This record gives sequence, C-alpha cells and structure tokens, in this order.
Amino acid sequence: MFIKPEKSLVLLSAMPTTLEPTVSANGFEAEQKRYLEGFFAALSARGVTFGDMSPAPATPAIPAGPNLDDLTKEERIKHDMHPFDSIDQLVIDARWNAKPEPDFIFRYKWNGLFWLSPVKDGYMCRLRIPGGTVKSFQLRELAAIARELTSGYIQITTRNNFQIRLIEPKNCPEVLRRIQSVGLHSKGAGADNIRNITMNPCAGYDPFEIIDVRPLVNELATLIISSKEFYDLPRKFNIAYDGGGLVSSVEDTNDIGASAVEIKENEQGIAPGIYFRIALGGVTGHQTFASDWGVIIKPEELNSLMLGILRVFIRDGDRTNRKKARLKYIIESRGLDGFREDVEALMGVKFTLLTADSPLNEKRKFSQQGHSHVGVYPQKQKGLNYIGASVLVGQMTAKQMERIADIADSYGNGEIRLTVWQNFILPNVPDAFVQTASKALTKLGFDTNESPLRSGFIACTGNRYCKFAASDTKGHAIAMMDYLDKRVKLDKPVNVHFTGCANSCAQHFMGDIGLLGTKVKTESGEGYHITVGGGFGENRKVGRQIFSGVPFESLGLTLEAMLKGYLKHREGEESFHSFCNRRTVGQLQEVWSNE
Repeated sequence: MFIKPEKSLVLLSAMPTTLEPTVSANGFEAEQKRYLEGFFAALSARGVTFGDMSPAPATPAIPAGPNLDDLTKEERIKHDMHPFDSIDQLVIDARWNAKPEPDFIFRYKWNGLFWLSPVKDGYMCRLRIPGGTVKSFQLRELAAIARELTSGYIQITTRNNFQIRLIEPKNCPEVLRRIQSVGLHSKGAGADNIRNITMNPCAGYDPFEIIDVRPLVNELATLIISSKEFYDLPRKFNIAYDGGGLVSSVEDTNDIGASAVEIKENEQGIAPGIYFRIALGGVTGHQTFASDWGVIIKPEELNSLMLGILRVFIRDGDRTNRKKARLKYIIESRGLDGFREDVEALMGVKFTLLTADSPLNEKRKFSQQGHSHVGVYPQKQKGLNYIGASVLVGQMTAKQMERIADIADSYGNGEIRLTVWQNFILPNVPDAFVQTASKALTKLGFDTNESPLRSGFIACTGNRYCKFAASDTKGHAIAMMDYLDKRVKLDKPVNVHFTGCANSCAQHFMGDIGLLGTKVKTESGEGYHITVGGGFGENRKVGRQIFSGVPFESLGLTLEAMLKGYLKHREGEESFHSFCNRRTVGQLQEVWSNE
C-alpha cells in the first residue's frame, strides 16, 4: 500500500512536541510508545502489515580503506580537493601570471599541465590523442598555439601523442580552450590517470592486420574522458591495443596490452573467430613486460573488460606507497589467477581461458620488418599507400606542422598518424602522388627513406625541460646520430633509446642499445649507463647493463666501437639483438674493448 504524502504529513504533525521524561522498559518514552502504537494500529486497519514491505537489500561490507594519515602526500592532496575542482585557482593564477602553489602543481596535471620549475618557469601541456590520429585542421591550430603562446615547438611523445612546452601561467586557460576548440583534450594526461591509449599507427590501413582497432580505441577513450570515475587511480595507467600488422603498438610494455588473435576450428570448444589476448602488468621502467593473463575475449566485450580491470585497480591499488602503486604489484601479490578471480567477481562473469600449452597459442606469423614506421608501404586499400616520415627526436616547429597539414590535405585525406617511435605517418596517398609527397616531406626536413641507424633513435625530453633528467637526451641523441652516421654503415636496423632518468620515458630497457642519463665527473657532468639486447614483441627482452657512467665526451667512441664490433663478429646477417643475447656481459665487454 502507498501512503499519500499529505497523509504522512498529518501523521507526523500528530507527533507530540513535548515528551515525558519517563522511559519504558523497551527504550521508548511513554508518549512515544502511545504514538507508535496508534500509528501502526492505523496501518493495520488499512490492511498493511510488515510482510507487505520489502526489506532493504543487503549491501556487501565495504572494506575499510587506509587511514588518512597512512596515505601518500599525493593521495591526501586529492582527498582535500578533487584536481578538476582546481580550475578556478588556475584562472586566478593566470590573472596574475603567478607561479602555482605546491599542491596545485600536482592538481593541475589533471588538466595536462606540468610545471617545469626549476628547469623553466612555465608549463608543459600534454594532450590526449587516442590512437595518435590527428586531422590537418587540428595540426594547424596546435601550430598556431605553439607560435603564439609557447616556445614555437611541439614534440611527439612515445605514446603517439603531442606535448607543448613553456606556457606561461597567464596563457594556460587560453591554451586549454583552444585545444578543446578543435576536438582535442588534455584531461587526465598526467599524474594518477589513464594515459593516452596507443594503437598500431596504421590501423585500418595495414594489409597484414587482423582487426582494425580504431573503433575500440575511440570508444574506450570516450568512456574514460566522460567519466569522473576514472580520474582517481592509485597511480598512472597505460593501455595499448594491437590489431596486428607491420608496425607494433609495443603493447607488452603497458599495464594492459590487448593483442588480436584469430582462432580457427579447434577441439577445445572455443568458437572460431577474432579475439584479443590480454597481458597485464607491463612497466618497462621497472624492467617488467606484461605477462600473458591467459584470458581471451571477443572484440565487442573488450572494453567492458578494460573497465572491470580498471575498477579493481582503483579499488585495490596501494595508496600508501607510490613506488608500489602500479598494477604490476597487485599482480605480483595475488597472482594472475587471483587477479582474474577478482575481476570476474566484480563483473559477474567467467572468462574464456587459453592455456600457455594450448596448440592455439600461435605466435605472429610475421615480425616487424625493420623500421617499418619509416618509408612507403602499400595499404590494404588498392592504389593507396602510407608514408612514414622520420622526425628528429620527435621535435617539430610550428611552421613544419602547418606544412605537414598542407601535404596531408594535398596528397592524402587530411589525416596524420603519430607513432610511439616519435615519428608520423601520412596515410591514404594515391600511387600517383607518392613520389611528390615524399619529396615534399623530405624537403621539409622529414626523411621518408628508412635508415637502419637514424630511424631507430628516440629520446625523452631531457634536462632542457625536465627536472628529473640527468642529461640533454635530445641534444645528445642528435649529436650521436650525426657522428655514427658518418662512421658506421649498418645493414640491419638498430634501435637506440636515450632516456634521462629512471622513469624511462624513452623505455631504454627495450632498446637494442639503451642509454640512461647519469651524472659523471667531467666537464659537462653528463653521461650514460649503457644497456644492450633489449627488445619487444617476439624479441621481448630487458636489456642488460654493459657499461656504467660513460661520459658524453666519449660516448661517440664507445657506441662506434660497439656497432663496429657487432658488424665484425656477428654470425652471417644476425641482428644486433641476437648478437648481444647469445653472449655474456663479459664476452661483450671483451669484444668491444678490443675495437
């Protein structure tokens, strides 16, 4: 029975305003007891009993979280004010061109703004570009922002993304407004958020791909950007989708890597079709690749699984120790099976498993062909091609960006794809325009011919703009590229990764040669620890440190000896990766010290 609101108000108004102090044995005062007896008698007269009323649904007990005092400083800052609510203060700072207060330096990262002090007094703005797909009109506006409001440069990151550097506080609101005006975002681009979602840069065009992952990437990006739920993680989180093809998304370096597989007719009861295999816990800066979870899932269910994993991570991630706050550490403590059970319980499902010894566990039937992100390659669409252009350590000027946009409109379809190798790809170029477009890009400063040496260099921001970096990685990478190109002629591709600190933004552990910046006692004070033999995908391997504290002044001679020693002592046409990994550290040091 439903009691009308006005009736309930009459009953409530009958409640006495003055109560006797006497309390009966059952805990009610005498006047309260008489009132309640009359109230329930009236209900009974109307035919209403407690049996007609549904009990409140039982709610599971919520485990007590850590005490506020046990939380990290960053968690307490988020507890005091959600970082998105700090936008008012950002506007006030802009009015006075004021430096941010310490707590707000952390909060502003939720809008993609990173304070560069003590290196520079200004911000870097990192964008969100799902899958690295950019349109020509967006490039032009970013170029205008860079020219009018920043240093005039824009950099491609190792998450197929852009970042703009040296923004004065007074210009921050305008930079954010103009980024959003062309359909781009910077929300959640830093700190405890889901970083830019990466994918194969040739998705939809690659003739070897199993599935086009663009719709999945765009769908997940929309879900994340639109929900406040996914902006309070214990730590940052990386996701990559790989649909197969010549250019990898390097998915096994991510917290979640989803790799497309095609399952044929089988005796294991798995329906034939396209699935994604899930790998978890990759953090190459912590020398860890993602581990095969044993779970396969259909494309239409993939993003629901992604959200389920994220929700368990948000719920259970360590908020008392920043160094143990990544997904990797939950996996280590519970095991892959235990974590799977947690996600299944939260989602109310059972996943399809593919065991490690299953005959369906096939490797890719092809491997990445050299630096296939640079050069001209035919698309699956007849008569069309994509052109990969090499960008010197990922840095471009505003003028170059505008010209790229013009070339994309003139010879392609106005689209540009960014890669995790800090380069870009121009797709949908008709056969008749390939030569003209390639010449235009080369004239602009972007080589379209694959180089076994130069095409494999990547570098993080370095100490020109990053307070954590111990060395000028971009400047040093360019110097080493020019030095080695004149002295060593490679016939097999070699990847050389320069990173300035242990955060390893340039993922030095997965480079054929990885260089980690360090301080040394020389005139420049800058040097590198050198690792070798790293790889990804079918060549996945954490590099081993071979030399320590090599000063930049002698780095060229060291790298030259390493590459010449490889060419001299390799077996047949083996790769640098194979050459290093069939020898001990001592054997490698002996070979290279004699060059």
